[in-house]
Amino acid sequence: MKKKVLSLVLCVAMVASLAACGNKGKDASNNNNPTAPAATKAPAATQVPEVKLGYEFGLETTFHSDEPVTYSMLFSDASWYPMVDRWETEGVFAKIKELTNVTLDVTKIDSGDYDQKKSLLINAGQSAYIIPKTYDESAFVDGGAVVAVSDWVQYMPNYTEFYDKYNMEADVKTIVRADNKYYRLPGMKESSLQDYTLLIRNDIFKAAGYDVAALEKDWTWDDLYDVLVGVKAYMVSKGMCKESDYIWSDLWCGNESGQGNGGNLLKLMGASYDVPSGWAVADGMQYDAATDKWYFASTSDNYKQFVTVANKYVAGGILDPETFTQDDVTANNKFYRGETAIISVNRSQYTAWHQGLDEGIGKGNYETYLTVYPRGNNKYTSENTRLENGVMIASKALKELGEDDFIKMLRFVDWLWYSDAGKTLAKWGVEGEHWNYVTDATTGLKVKALTENWFCGGLGIPATDDTKQKDLRLELGYAGGNFWYGGSNAQLTDNFTPVMQDYYARVAADRAIKPLNPSFARTEDENDQINLWKTPLIDNVNSCTLKFVTGQMNITNDWDAYVASCKNLNSEKLVDLYNDMYNRSK
Repeated sequence: MKKKVLSLVLCVAMVASLAACGNKGKDASNNNNPTAPAATKAPAATQVPEVKLGYEFGLETTFHSDEPVTYSMLFSDASWYPMVDRWETEGVFAKIKELTNVTLDVTKIDSGDYDQKKSLLINAGQSAYIIPKTYDESAFVDGGAVVAVSDWVQYMPNYTEFYDKYNMEADVKTIVRADNKYYRLPGMKESSLQDYTLLIRNDIFKAAGYDVAALEKDWTWDDLYDVLVGVKAYMVSKGMCKESDYIWSDLWCGNESGQGNGGNLLKLMGASYDVPSGWAVADGMQYDAATDKWYFASTSDNYKQFVTVANKYVAGGILDPETFTQDDVTANNKFYRGETAIISVNRSQYTAWHQGLDEGIGKGNYETYLTVYPRGNNKYTSENTRLENGVMIASKALKELGEDDFIKMLRFVDWLWYSDAGKTLAKWGVEGEHWNYVTDATTGLKVKALTENWFCGGLGIPATDDTKQKDLRLELGYAGGNFWYGGSNAQLTDNFTPVMQDYYARVAADRAIKPLNPSFARTEDENDQINLWKTPLIDNVNSCTLKFVTGQMNITNDWDAYVASCKNLNSEKLVDLYNDMYNRSK
């Protein structure tokens, strides 16, 4: 399609005018740029000539290009639901093309290598235009490899509508840089939801004499350890395992998805002691509201308490140290075969775990329970932000497309990731083909339900007829993590089974959400310095943390040397810099 050459003022003015946009839906003129400097906001226009853009966009309007267009995209390919050709010929990518006239040229990267290979591609200038599944964009901000998306969100009506409707300013402010811009389009949620928790073999726990539903309200990690000691004793007495066996061997912590930091499990445990660890380690810094200061949490007393409790599980023969090296399938299979009695889970994998148990143990031969995971020294869940991972846009997209076609691509991104229709498509598939509205027998409300030929592990919806039903995510790519994150409470929970609804009710009743840490801006030099210190420092933290947890380092004897090693790697300088930046922002 021939590129249109229009001035920036004219482009923005066209967004402000429904007629000028050629938009057939609601007014798509939300020109508010909530975090960008005032200079980036468009001036008012009095007279705007009518110009046909060559595509449709807007609120309650499906993006559609008049002529075929192709945009390149990186794709985090998960081993437990790997992308197959059918996704492109008749699945999610085919439907996106059918609706929008946009072909997504996908570069698949194994999810275990995604961050590393994504970084290599971006730094080499070879990245795709659209870069989803991004949790931390800080390494790419100062080099100019990715676009300051806050300069462009004024062209994204669905994004800005959600931002305004749910008052996302304070949340988005946490990713704003010193230049008053942000570089990732975040997944935004109306409310924070604790997704990851622990699934237990409740039949075994009950047989061992433990009523977890009665215990979980106030139980601690020490309490869970004592329970698991009793459960293991029962399993040994029944010949289900040997004394030398471990009854907990977890996933999302090892070589495949643990990212070398202990992954999900250490994130959950660390948060319950108010320290960042595992997937949440970041740069190890934490804010203390009592003193109104930042500190290096990875050498704090809370951190020492956290690793001491985690090590207790390994030293006591409960938690398999292979948790921190094995691939996820290995951990799953141990649970499916009945070798272990507890495993991590999230809502999208709940059904898949039960399918594995059906195959390994047999339907009717087990009972599970979705627990509210234990407390440490606080009642906080590990999730307290309303932001999710998000989408970066490579600077090469702007350079190669030109401004007008770049805005066009952003409006496609806006529809797919932020419109109600885009979210529904990515999560549920096509109405009438994959799902329909039905009346819930209990509530009388209209709810979504998969059609008779489908179940979906990604939605936590189990099969009811193994002879005719197939998994919507495995077969066609819907309900996958590259597109589906963020949304209103109704959107986030519209697939919840009664089991999930019960779990979230218990979490809300018995746990608390920690207030957000205060935000502040960093200069480019400060960000460079933090990144320079962070890499060797956090590599050291992660390495020593795993050694403490698995017993390769002795917490009593080696703790002081560990603290000294962090100081030698500039942890104290990092604290000073954080507090200087924070005090400057007051």
